[in-house]
Amino acid sequence: MPTSSHEHLQAHQARQIAESFGTDAERYDRARPSYPDALVERIVAAAPGPDVLDVGCGTGIEARQFQAAGCTVLGVDPDARMAEVARRGGIAVEVATFEAWDPAGRSFDAVVAGQSWHWVDPVAGAGKAARVLRPGGRLALFAHVFNAPPAIAEAYAAVYRRVVPDSPFSDQAPGHALAVYEAMFAKFADGIREAGGFGEPERWHFAWEQPYTREEWLDLLPTTGALTRLPADKLAEVLDGVGAAIDAIGGRFTVPYTTLAVVAARSGAA
Repeated sequence: MPTSSHEHLQAHQARQIAESFGTDAERYDRARPSYPDALVERIVAAAPGPDVLDVGCGTGIEARQFQAAGCTVLGVDPDARMAEVARRGGIAVEVATFEAWDPAGRSFDAVVAGQSWHWVDPVAGAGKAARVLRPGGRLALFAHVFNAPPAIAEAYAAVYRRVVPDSPFSDQAPGHALAVYEAMFAKFADGIREAGGFGEPERWHFAWEQPYTREEWLDLLPTTGALTRLPADKLAEVLDGVGAAIDAIGGRFTVPYTTLAVVAARSGAA
C-alpha cells in the first residue's frame, strides 16, 4: 500500500497532491477506512466538552464518527469538493486552510485532524489550535498506517515503477510505511512542544484489521496520493497489475492497520 511522508516532495508538488484528493471525493468517502471507535471514545472522554473542530475534515469520515459519539463538529477543509460531500453527510464545513481559517472568536473542546496534519505547518498549526482550544481541551492528530500483503505490495511497486518511473513515489520500498509515519508523528509532537500552550504530547497506537476484496482494494488505491493525479490510462495499468496479484492469492485478503495518534492537553488559562 503506497503511503508516504511527502517530506522529499517540493512544496508545489505536495500542494498539488493535497488538492488532488477532491477529484473523486465520492470514491474517497466510500473507500477510505474509518477510525477505531476506541480512538474516538478516548478523545471524547478526555475532552472537557462536546465541541470539536476537525482540521482537514475531507469528506467527513472522522467527523461523522465524532458526531455519532455525541459531539458537535465543525469541519475546516481547503477543498470545496470534499466539503460538499461532508455537508451532504450532515457536517458543517468552512472552506479554508487551517492557517488561513478565521475562528471568529469561537472556541472548542477538541481540535482533531485525521490523515491531514502533514499538510499543516506543525508549529503554526499547533499554535493556532492552542488559541482556539478551551483550557483542558485536546489537540488530537491521527492517521492510519497499513501495508498490503507482500505479494500485492511488491506487484504494486513493480508496476508503479514501470508506469511512472520519474515519480517521487517510485523509489519507496514496500513495508516502510510504519517507520515513515512514526518519524512524521515525532515531528508533530515536536511542533506541539515548540508552539507551547500544551502539556507533554502522548503517543497512542491502535492495532486492527480490515478485510478487502479485489474490488474494494482497487477502489481504495486511486484515493492515495501516489495515484490521484495519474492519467486514466496509467492508472488503469497500475490497477490491472495489482488486480492480477490479488487474483493470484485468491481474490481477497486482510490488511493489518495501525492507527497512530499524538494527543496533547491545552494548558493554562483561557
